[in-house]
Parts: sequence; C-alpha cells; structure tokens
Amino acid sequence: MNKISIIGAGMTGATAAHWLAEREFADIVLVDVVEGMPQGKALDLLEAMPIIGKDAEIVGSNDYAATQGSDIVIITAGIARKPGMSRDDLLKTNAGIVGSAATETLKYSPDAIFIVLTNPLDTMAYLTMKMTGLPRERVIGQAGILDSARMRAFVALETGVSVENINCYVLGGHGDEMVPLTRQSNIAGVPLRDYIPAEKLNAIVARTRKGGGEIVNLLKTGSAYYAPAAACAQMAEAILKDKNLIVPCAAYMNGEYGLNDMYFGVPVMLGRSGLKKIIEYKLDEDEKIMFDKSAAAVKETHEALKNVVTF
Repeated sequence: MNKISIIGAGMTGATAAHWLAEREFADIVLVDVVEGMPQGKALDLLEAMPIIGKDAEIVGSNDYAATQGSDIVIITAGIARKPGMSRDDLLKTNAGIVGSAATETLKYSPDAIFIVLTNPLDTMAYLTMKMTGLPRERVIGQAGILDSARMRAFVALETGVSVENINCYVLGGHGDEMVPLTRQSNIAGVPLRDYIPAEKLNAIVARTRKGGGEIVNLLKTGSAYYAPAAACAQMAEAILKDKNLIVPCAAYMNGEYGLNDMYFGVPVMLGRSGLKKIIEYKLDEDEKIMFDKSAAAVKETHEALKNVVTF
C-alpha cells in the first residue's frame, strides 16, 4: 500500500486524511505538534473504516519518524488566516513551520513528493523546494484546483448545469490577483463568455477571487478546509495512480510563461514522478495583463520571504 503523511492535523489536514481514506489507495499518517490530537483524529478515522468498508491504515503521531517511507508528504501545518489578515501577513510565522516540516520529513522519506497547502501558498511551495533542495517535479503547491473548483461551483449555481459539465481554469497566484480564464473555461465545450451574460460572468470571476475570504468572513474563526483538502486528495491520487491528469497547480517556473525562479499557478500534468510537464496556454492581451499583475504580486511575496529566511 502507498503511504501518505499529512503534516498538520488541524481541520484541513484531518479532512484531507478523511478524503484520502475514503479512496483507499494509501495508508495515512497524521503528524502534529499538539499531543494527543493527531492520535485521536487518526483513531476516530480508523474506526470509521469498517463502516464504509475500507482497509486504509491511519495513525497519528507527534514524531516525524512515523512518516518514514512516505510516497507523498502533504504539508498543511501553519496558522490559518483570520478576518482582515492578508495572506502575506502569514509569511513569517508559516515560513518557520513549513521549513521545519519539509526538512524533517525529508530525512525519513528522501524519495517523497511534496504537496504544499500552507499559505501564502506559492511562497511556501518555493520555501519547501529551496529548503529541501528537491527538483521542482517533487514539490507542487495546491491552489489552482481549489480556485477552479470554486469557480465551477459558482457557474453551476448560476446556470443550473451539472458541475461535471463545467470546466474552469484559474491560473496565477493563490490570492486576490488570481487569473480566472473565462475564454478557456467552458460548459460542455461552449465558452463561458458565450453561455453567461458578461455582467454575471464578471460577478462569478470576482467571487472566485474572493472565495477564500468569503468563507473566512462567514466562519469568523478559521478558514476553508473541505474543498482545499479534497483538492489535495485529487493531486495525491493523480500522482500515485500515474494518471497524467492536467490540473492547475503552483509549480516552479523555469522560463514558462516568461517567469523564472518562482512558484506560480499554471496547468500541470501530474503523474508518478510528480510534475511531468507544464502546459502553456496562449494568453490574449487582457489575460496577459492579469497574469503579469498576479505574477508581480507573487514575486513580491517571494522577495519578502528572502528577507526573513536564509536558504
């Protein structure tokens, strides 16, 4: 059986374990610094397996040694964004948490592929790659699947069409400057621009950009966890089953789209080796303006990281 370790057993980490256990393609380890918490959640999940007829093994630990031999490490550890807090406010605290999680798990699983979820997402993925020294193929950030799923959900609410017929592609940084591509997004092959009136489509784009903040403001404490965790499970499954699935993810840019030495949300192919390739869309003038604006915002956070962390 494959093995997936999830670092951070809060709402997102535990929910990722839940989604993964239901899929029954890997045993799961939950790791957290809080004593008893990962053990309790893991035991609760393990006791659910007979009910749903799955044989996944789930354990919780406060010790990174439990992660030994992991095929995939999912990093969700970090403080959550609070109302009024920008993603960049999270930078310094989460850099310490993620850096430690990445280097410690690598000691026990030198061949693992890392999926990073902690915010600010693009920059934490960059930190993980730099701290571990791993090739870009083995460090991927989860953001675009979530942002695209939010857009798909909003399109379904507006049109009444099944989410299965709705394909949306959101690129760029995981923040307010993300780039929803309405030209490439479609309903059963019909471009969204031809299916939904411009005013309503613009409202969907705006809501997508603010999707995380909308949930934060509603919850008052904490942030989204069901959809982000499901996105991590989809990525892990695509990797371990070598599906060659093309989805938007945060990837290290090495000249693609004219970007270098940064993580950014682009369409990637996921398979057993991790990131197999980056797909490059031909952007029109308006999309390129949005894309460049988002890249500039992400680059700024990367530069801020370099001021607080030494690689």
